[in-house]
Amino acid sequence: MTNDAQPETTQQPFQAEVAQLLKLMVHSVYSETEIFLRELISNASDACDKLRYEAISAQNLLGEAGPPSIRIIPNKTAGSLTILDTGIGMSRDELVENLGTIARSGTKEFVEQLTEAKNGTGLIGQFGVGFYAAFMVADRIDVVSRRAGSEEVWVWSSTGDAGFEITSADDEQTQRVQRGTEITLHLKSDASDYLEPHTIERIVRLYSDHIQFPIELIDEAGESRQVNAASAIWQRSKSELTDEDYTEAYRTVAHAFDEPAVTLHYKAEGRQSYAVLLFVPTQQPFDLFDQARKGHVKLYVRRVYISDEAELLPAYLRFARGVIDSEDLPLNISREMLQNNPHVAAIRSAVTGRVLTELERLAEKDQDVFSKVWEAFGPVIKEGIYEDGERRERLLKLVRFTTTSNAARSLAQYIEALKPNQTEIYYLLGDNADQLRSNPVLESARARGIEVLLLTDHVDAFWTSVQPDYEGKPFKSLSQSDINFDLVPLLDEPTKTQDKEDDTSVVDETVVLAAVKSALEGLVADVRSSKRLTDSPACLVADQSSPDRRLERMMAAANKLPATLPILEINMKNRIVSAIADEESAGNSSDVADLAHFLFEQAQILDGEIPGDPAAFALRMNRLVERGLSGSSKQAE
Repeated sequence: MTNDAQPETTQQPFQAEVAQLLKLMVHSVYSETEIFLRELISNASDACDKLRYEAISAQNLLGEAGPPSIRIIPNKTAGSLTILDTGIGMSRDELVENLGTIARSGTKEFVEQLTEAKNGTGLIGQFGVGFYAAFMVADRIDVVSRRAGSEEVWVWSSTGDAGFEITSADDEQTQRVQRGTEITLHLKSDASDYLEPHTIERIVRLYSDHIQFPIELIDEAGESRQVNAASAIWQRSKSELTDEDYTEAYRTVAHAFDEPAVTLHYKAEGRQSYAVLLFVPTQQPFDLFDQARKGHVKLYVRRVYISDEAELLPAYLRFARGVIDSEDLPLNISREMLQNNPHVAAIRSAVTGRVLTELERLAEKDQDVFSKVWEAFGPVIKEGIYEDGERRERLLKLVRFTTTSNAARSLAQYIEALKPNQTEIYYLLGDNADQLRSNPVLESARARGIEVLLLTDHVDAFWTSVQPDYEGKPFKSLSQSDINFDLVPLLDEPTKTQDKEDDTSVVDETVVLAAVKSALEGLVADVRSSKRLTDSPACLVADQSSPDRRLERMMAAANKLPATLPILEINMKNRIVSAIADEESAGNSSDVADLAHFLFEQAQILDGEIPGDPAAFALRMNRLVERGLSGSSKQAE
């Protein structure tokens, strides 16, 4: 494009979160500032990958600029560092979208995390905002870009303050950038070391040696030399590679700084031929719980990038990072065709099995590392129990539970600890383990030493709803009404004397149940005598044909519908229940109503709910306390 007229220039503000992010970068205190070069090279590599993919069906996109490449040009005289790629390039709108906004959910939360982080470099790349890391070393950045196949060339400039400038390129810039993107960093005075060839070469070899495209370093005389191996590491033999090679490949692929917990590298041959290089991180990626649940495994076909949206692993393994390179798929396969391609389906099935096998091996051989993986990705893996019936047993084998006995217990350990006549795996759903431990529905299980799984992840309410079993033992919620532990012996059998004392304290069940049910009409579906309570006066449970209470509350909240009324179980041997019997026989209906509501609302609180009318609850509690104080005063007289 020849610009004889005055260049078109517009000023635009940054998105609010980008402005805040840039403020952090400009005033950065992060120690590893060299991350900026890794991020810019990674972005350049992605642009080259996209060009190769689009050029499969549109050869004209390559034009006269030659094959994709990346060049690094330090200029000590000008104090600038230029990273130039001949990739896909960007249009004006793409420059605005890619460099002026962060079009992702969770942006605000990300910036908050980065603000609080002592070292934010691990978060920068994960969130896909690596470009902005350049403001750690530059006080101005100029980006010149031409979209492949376009005549238009645009310049994006910013000093990292409130906004940026978009200008149509002048003749010299238009001639210089035939295709792709040129990023020029005007370095801060304390960043001059990044103009030294030996520093640039060290960073490239450390972080970007395995980038597939040649990275050329241009010296002051204009001579170029390639400073990376530019080989597809996944196509190389395992015997050629070291642990350090794998770690740096992982960090490049995942934009991460942690060590991979699992490295899976192999070649499949036979009906399907493909190479696999996958990593399981030890730290949680920022987007792990995005609603889109997208994976991050890139699909290549004969070393040509095709897509990172091919869904090569199920969503419950979306934390895995890496590459799968097929020898059989056609290069011109569209992203739409990938969804229903039988070769892709076969690869997905086989690779999923291998990933689970590696996780099983890790759980057996290195419990400390596996515990890190489980802490980071356990809730995601449990999604597979709900979604993947074929592999449900294998996934249940991997799960680690917090229980009433201990933390990080496997189901194999749970099965080994079954009590005599125990035929089910018992669990309780709630918001946190401490709250669950105080739930009165545990009392009968505790009296028999029965271990109970304490499930507190959001997904637990869903996978338990498919009614799974493990080694023939079905899962059973303690919040269901049909729990009966009569066949499991108590840890301490009651003495005959205790039995007699208990017999004298038994009240007329029929009278009490009818009185409480009448007082709580419209609040409960039924009132029953409890076999699970030993100390507490009451608890709430769901009918055996209804969903677990926590799942039903979640579904009701999501659909804005009232939940099914619960069943109130009451302990006939409790003194409060005896008091209800006394007040009922004395005809004190208001006292019966207060005590019945007290039982119900207390059970709600212990079950993680808030009473529907907190003010009425407080007034009722005050009346009961005042009666107790009044009764104590009369006895004293």
